[in-house]
Amino acid sequence: MSIELFRQGRHVCVMFARLGDEGGDAVQSNQFLLVNGGTGAILDPGGNTAYNELYLGMSAFFPPHKLSAILASHADPDIIASLDRWMTATDAPVYISRLWERFAPHFCKPGKTVGRVVGLPDAGERLRLGTGDDRFELWAVPAHFLHAEGNFQFYDPVSRILFSGDLGASLGTGLNPEHVVKSLAGHLQYMEGFHRRYMVSNKVLRLWAAMVRQLDIKMIVPQHGSPMAGAAVGEFINWVEQLECGIDLFGSQNYRLPA
Repeated sequence: MSIELFRQGRHVCVMFARLGDEGGDAVQSNQFLLVNGGTGAILDPGGNTAYNELYLGMSAFFPPHKLSAILASHADPDIIASLDRWMTATDAPVYISRLWERFAPHFCKPGKTVGRVVGLPDAGERLRLGTGDDRFELWAVPAHFLHAEGNFQFYDPVSRILFSGDLGASLGTGLNPEHVVKSLAGHLQYMEGFHRRYMVSNKVLRLWAAMVRQLDIKMIVPQHGSPMAGAAVGEFINWVEQLECGIDLFGSQNYRLPA
């Protein structure tokens, strides 16, 4: 099932929240399709359980050979385990941090990624994708150590959506990933445990918060769980800015030889 997050003329942003996870053991993950006219980009395409329905969803907008880019926030299996199939079905390059560009080919058969992995510099980049009237821009925004060493979020300046990867994720039974959260009240119970363990440190969260306040953000859409819009956007930035997490919470008690 797909959820349309934004539509303005030929520019459409679509989220897929339940591809292949019905009754399965895999963690719930979101995949994203950004359409601009006769082309587009796939963001964090997910694992093999998500591939078939995402491929069909994309094909409803444009033929697979017109795909301009596959974008990966980092190199976890729930992000790009299906990469081998996308390398076969499309001609699109995959954009990923330079730290992971030589790891991404491990998801594919030998030779499939030759000349098709584009390493993003740590500083990020304003990517110009597509050609002619279908040309569009997508920003790769630094989000290192949130939670991967080389990590990016992707900002669409047309829809003003920040695709935030694992930052902003919500998990748990009773959570509806198709519900857009407008207030963090009642939602933090699905976020706090994950962020305290998976984000590296408060220092990094403070740096991130200062950076993204410079963006005009209408919606923050994570790779797990519910999108955030309205007041929840500012509330989330304020919350993580103060959050102790990761190495802030670890000490010698966490590094003892097992009994």
